[in-house]
Amino acid sequence: MFHRRRLKVVTLVREIGPAGGGGAERMARDLLVELDPKRFERILFVSRPPGDRTGEQVVAELRRRGVSVRLLRRRFKYDPLAWWPLFRALRQERIDVLHTHAFGPNAWGSLIGRLAGVPVVIAHEHNWAFTGRALRPVIDRQLIARCSDAMIVVSREARRRMIEIERIPPERLVLLPNGVQALAPGDGRALRAELGIDSDEPVVGTVCIIRSEKALDVLLHSAARLREDFPGLRVLIAGDGPDRARVEAVAERLGLSNRVDMTGARTDVPDVLAAIDVAVICSDYEGSPRSILEFMDAGKPIVATAVGGIPEVIDDGVHGVLVPPRDEAALAAAVRRLLRDPHCAGEMGVRARDRCRRELSLDRTVESLQALYEDFHSRRNGDLATHSPATTPMR
Repeated sequence: MFHRRRLKVVTLVREIGPAGGGGAERMARDLLVELDPKRFERILFVSRPPGDRTGEQVVAELRRRGVSVRLLRRRFKYDPLAWWPLFRALRQERIDVLHTHAFGPNAWGSLIGRLAGVPVVIAHEHNWAFTGRALRPVIDRQLIARCSDAMIVVSREARRRMIEIERIPPERLVLLPNGVQALAPGDGRALRAELGIDSDEPVVGTVCIIRSEKALDVLLHSAARLREDFPGLRVLIAGDGPDRARVEAVAERLGLSNRVDMTGARTDVPDVLAAIDVAVICSDYEGSPRSILEFMDAGKPIVATAVGGIPEVIDDGVHGVLVPPRDEAALAAAVRRLLRDPHCAGEMGVRARDRCRRELSLDRTVESLQALYEDFHSRRNGDLATHSPATTPMR
């Protein structure tokens, strides 16, 4: 039994940047696009307009798939007037659900949603970290948690920290693990040829927005340790971001400039992954990164830091190898182990892919999210629940 009319759902994100934005923005768009159009009217608000051609292409593709995209014009970080079109739309168009993603949109959106009288307001936290944000626990607890019907977290570790450190009531938190669509097969040979990488040269790589918390300097220092064992080693970094110049400077200082390929933002992720022998995430902190799900789906052997929700999807020695953050020696040793034992590496990749497709599919995440929307809306309107509790995300 479904609602007699489609629920109007607004998703709010900060930006659609290079290659469509970071993991949080991409996950938000994936969830919105995959909502059942027979049950949900889908609207995306972006607080900052796209800054490049790729972003414009993402907007065009979303509209082609039936999503209404509306661009706000925030000129600077604290620009309250820029939110007026969102407030007006929420109020005049009788929006049923406002779903905000990441800290800034969560703070602004939860308050605006309540002021506009939106029946259901949901805040989605993709990456839990307080680095440089002393007020964040207070804002999370006193503003976002109070103004929203639920705060979605992507890992049990994030949920634990928000309860124990931020003191957010457990009943306000909903655990909804990220999911990913099965990737198309990639052409690794074509990408290697494009970058001038020989077929027999080992490639260690990652896909990310280049920010300081990704700790790519640790990856480069680990690669320097591996030169003696693997003289032809190449490091492939697909992505762009504010820390790119610093990472390039580290590569030059280590004498690795001719062994490090920084491709910038790419839309051919399957080709990138197909060209990689060992996939690496060496972040200082994470939520449940989209990239690790893509690495798993592609069947790649993975070395990752044991931070955030990563240990919840990667069992050490089973689906990949986990190492402490900022430990260059441990990262190098793990990569060395996998490069020296392709059979073991391949078995880990197969197990990772099987787990991803069995437990971490996007379809599964979307089904849970749809049930969450309809459950909260039904309760707000005093209707009977439209789905059994078994389909509602675990709290």
